[in-house]
Amino acid sequence: MLVEPLPETIPTTFSVLVVDDNEMNRDMLTRRLERQGYRVEIATNGLIAIDMVEKGSYDLVLLDIMMPEMNGYQVLERLKGNPNTRHIPIIMISALEEMESVVRCIELGAEDYVLKPFNPILLKARVGACLEKKRLHDQEVRYRTQIEQANTVLEHRVRDQVKEISDAQLGAIFAMSKLAESRDPETGEHLERMREYCRILSVELGKLSRYEKIIDARFVDTIYAASPLHDVGKVGIPDGVLLKPGKLTDREWVIMRTHPLIGAQTLLQVNREFPGNLLLQIGMQIAGGHHEKWDGSGYPFGMKGEEIPLVARILALGDVYDALTSKRCYKDAFTHDASRTMIVDQRGRHFDPEIVEAFLATESEFKKVREFYQDPPED
Repeated sequence: MLVEPLPETIPTTFSVLVVDDNEMNRDMLTRRLERQGYRVEIATNGLIAIDMVEKGSYDLVLLDIMMPEMNGYQVLERLKGNPNTRHIPIIMISALEEMESVVRCIELGAEDYVLKPFNPILLKARVGACLEKKRLHDQEVRYRTQIEQANTVLEHRVRDQVKEISDAQLGAIFAMSKLAESRDPETGEHLERMREYCRILSVELGKLSRYEKIIDARFVDTIYAASPLHDVGKVGIPDGVLLKPGKLTDREWVIMRTHPLIGAQTLLQVNREFPGNLLLQIGMQIAGGHHEKWDGSGYPFGMKGEEIPLVARILALGDVYDALTSKRCYKDAFTHDASRTMIVDQRGRHFDPEIVEAFLATESEFKKVREFYQDPPED
């Protein structure tokens, strides 16, 4: 989308409004200005002048001070107080030579002040200077409008490109997560459920005052997008351990428990290539911390309490709930109620107590997600 340049609107003939209750003065000014090539209109008093300026389009106003009904000071103050007319230059005309009158006009916003009887050379110079000021103002407005239009187009382009990058990025991340998941035939719709569980818990936690500045729409979107990365480290676990149908030996458990570290280190390497990516940073926290426990008994680092990243604490509950309610080769799926009881029992031990409360407040939503994203039936 290209920005079409605005047409040049510099007038070939400037429009001037002469405001004076004296017919002879009006005629004299009109003749002089028209000989200089300007288009001239007249107003016989201040009220008419205000109406004409507010409805019309003028490049300059020549305004007499001493007029009946509404004097020049009042007209000047009215026009300069209106945002739609304040940019129009005004030259005050008067037979008064007092400095006090000149100062008052300048203070009210007049661009210049000329005395009667008019000096034709001085009048021409001051009219020309004011019209040049108006021309430059109009030019600035045009350029500003062009810049604003260009910025709007650029913003749309950047937004579209960022969306394309984001969509591609999310697709790549989910594909990588699916690759890790594909090595474990028992996980089914696990990734889809995990995204929803993290979203539900984050939104509920965001209602607490202590999290209102931490959990915003961006936080929710990011944990939703990054949650599939939690088990990406399983790509580094040998099949003999990962796919073993029976109980793991102590040595095999040591190997299995390296998957959070493998996942975090893998994402760290990617982050070094693309620093500052929030999705990768959150992914590292989730991959490395989702098996840590609130009481410090988890792995791989034995972190405790709020040492564990918030995103990892959130995902940990969703991950355990999903494992409990899913059928495995070594167990049947627990019911929601049984799983709920086990999670509540681990409040303050495995899980952050506030996240358990968020789960209890949203358990009906958890049940809906569990029912919607059901694992495919076994062959």
